[in-house]
Amino acid sequence: MNRIFRTPNRIPIAALLVAALSACEHAPPAAASACQATGTWIEPGTARIQQSGAVLARLADKRVVLLGESHDNADHHAWQAQVLAALHGRRPHAVVAFEMFPRRVQPTLDKWVAGELTGAEFLKQSEWSKVWGFGADMYMPLFQFARLNGVPMVAANVDRALIRRVGKEGWSAVPESERLGIGTPAPATPDYQKSLASVFRAKLEVGTKSAHGAKDAEFKEITLADVLGDPGFNRFVAAQQAWDRAMAEAIFDAAQRHPDAIIIGIVGRGHAEYGHGIPHQLKDLGLSDVAVALPVPSRLCAELPAGIADVAFVTPAPSPRAKSHGPAKPKLGVYIEAAPEGGVRISKVAAGSIAEQSGIKADDVITKAAGEPVSKPADLIEIISRQASGTWLPLDVLRGKTHHDIIAKFPPASKPGK
Repeated sequence: MNRIFRTPNRIPIAALLVAALSACEHAPPAAASACQATGTWIEPGTARIQQSGAVLARLADKRVVLLGESHDNADHHAWQAQVLAALHGRRPHAVVAFEMFPRRVQPTLDKWVAGELTGAEFLKQSEWSKVWGFGADMYMPLFQFARLNGVPMVAANVDRALIRRVGKEGWSAVPESERLGIGTPAPATPDYQKSLASVFRAKLEVGTKSAHGAKDAEFKEITLADVLGDPGFNRFVAAQQAWDRAMAEAIFDAAQRHPDAIIIGIVGRGHAEYGHGIPHQLKDLGLSDVAVALPVPSRLCAELPAGIADVAFVTPAPSPRAKSHGPAKPKLGVYIEAAPEGGVRISKVAAGSIAEQSGIKADDVITKAAGEPVSKPADLIEIISRQASGTWLPLDVLRGKTHHDIIAKFPPASKPGK
């Protein structure tokens, strides 16, 4: 899922940060200080430093290793490539499963590994800008490693249209023949439902604030009871489970086809944290020998809650020079994905963002931006990247069956020192 605003992580990390407020009280001061050294492995919950060789040996002994990521973080992908190489050195028979690709592009992945495509051909034939859209340069080291070493690549995802349909109609409403081969997911655990409830509540708050105005004094904060009573929540959970199940089944199938291989999953961290998502579905399929590794920025390493992963790797925070280098690019503040009918669908609007202030809502479909047709996420991303601070961006938006002209107003750039 693409997004046109930068935060350290996707929505599930919000739950991590909330939990961290209590977890940080229990981290020993010495461990908390030591874990801030980048390039170290730590134990979540205690922040104890782990020896790299021992960690990699434990991971290499697993049947499945899930390497979580935040999709727009280049350090995360560099870390994944590093761990992939280290695990391959210990277990040369390896397979890499990618959330980034739907199953229908599997033949293209096979051709790439076989050396039949150039990088440009691979990205075009796998429909990268349509099915994913995040910077391909961040992922290419992973793809190149697989090709150079003959490591099979697995397209673990399914087309988003099915996930959206489940979210709107529910799992049982989708005929079995139209489920793209996905089996019925295992029921979500109570803890997973609570985690998803916090995400759904944020989604409801965005919609309510958009309807009433972000500064409306009568705006009532949405409670957990409101979420659990919302008829859309069960469908939301079903959509997440279908997504998790699809990737779990692809990983399980890869393990069946390659009984001696280690299966390494490159997935969004929200699909792996706390053993929810993919690990839970894999266990239901009969595969429980699974480890989860996550990257964590040095400033948060001491606050990482116990149980979120088997192990974590400390990554550096952005350098002050990197933060201050050049003016900040405007950010619209939306999660986006390709719309089956054409255009770019808004799957979520960030609270307080330019998009929310402009009246953009979840499920809107942007068909034009700055007068230019928008047919895929990459089109909108490219147009936003050209937008200067202090300018207005006209958008043609399809909401249901009605077209709307919306102006997104980007604020002036902040003056130095402010």
